[in-house]
Amino acid sequence: MFKSASKKPQISDGNTYTPVALPREWPCRLGGSLLVLLSIFLLAFLTYVANSDWLVRRIEDLRRGFYSRTSAWGFTVDDVIVIGRNKTSLSDIREMTNIRRGDNILAVDLEFLRNNLEALPWIKEVTLRRSFFPNVIQINLQEREVRALWQLDNRFHPIDADGKVIEAPFTPREPILLIVGEDAPQNIKPLLESISGNQDILRRIKVASFISKRRWNLTLDDIENGITIKLPEENIDAAWKKLLKLNTTNGILKRKLTIIDLRLEGKVIVKLKKSHSGLNRRPERKT
Repeated sequence: MFKSASKKPQISDGNTYTPVALPREWPCRLGGSLLVLLSIFLLAFLTYVANSDWLVRRIEDLRRGFYSRTSAWGFTVDDVIVIGRNKTSLSDIREMTNIRRGDNILAVDLEFLRNNLEALPWIKEVTLRRSFFPNVIQINLQEREVRALWQLDNRFHPIDADGKVIEAPFTPREPILLIVGEDAPQNIKPLLESISGNQDILRRIKVASFISKRRWNLTLDDIENGITIKLPEENIDAAWKKLLKLNTTNGILKRKLTIIDLRLEGKVIVKLKKSHSGLNRRPERKT
């Protein structure tokens, strides 16, 4: 019933258009070119924005508008409370914080305040707290405690337990340890950690001398006629514990001595006062 029609092939005369197939990678090349053009445009736009002050002005306007509205809503500083202040003056704190009643409390930069306050000589650490209704900025201070006076060029500089030189006037109200020697403050911390356990002996130490930038001599009772304790360069704590043990068992610090040499591990060398020079004793080792 149905017959398939068979068509004879047409013969081209040479003018018939023959389509040309595009390479398969052509869409990828086109997309990559568009991506490069878009990147160049975006980079140029960002460069323009970064080099113009339009964006800066816009951000500043938004910031001012935000603080203006929040101030109108009641977010202003009612009070500033300072806790832990003993040696630091309030005038210095006011100058370094520059906070006034009525300032926007949200605009207070706590990190900026902390850095400013910790630059003051007596302040070791600062913690800050911002609270609302009432709107209060609370400043908690940890001040440095003077543990010694460093004598340098006929001047006395207060030193804390970490060896920090406190650049501020200080008048001691009770006897305090005197340290001498170049680089003494930088090396005082391990010494203080070792000798602070026994307050009775600590009170007897008049001078701590840092010898040749490497070790300590301690002078007890009297600067000219007291006992000199020579500590080793290393293992100060072990040498000090040895001295405490000898004092407990033999009362070595109650004897009439001029030198107690603890520099040699496992040995203690002592030197008697001249009035006892006739007694047998081991001679002092020279440094």
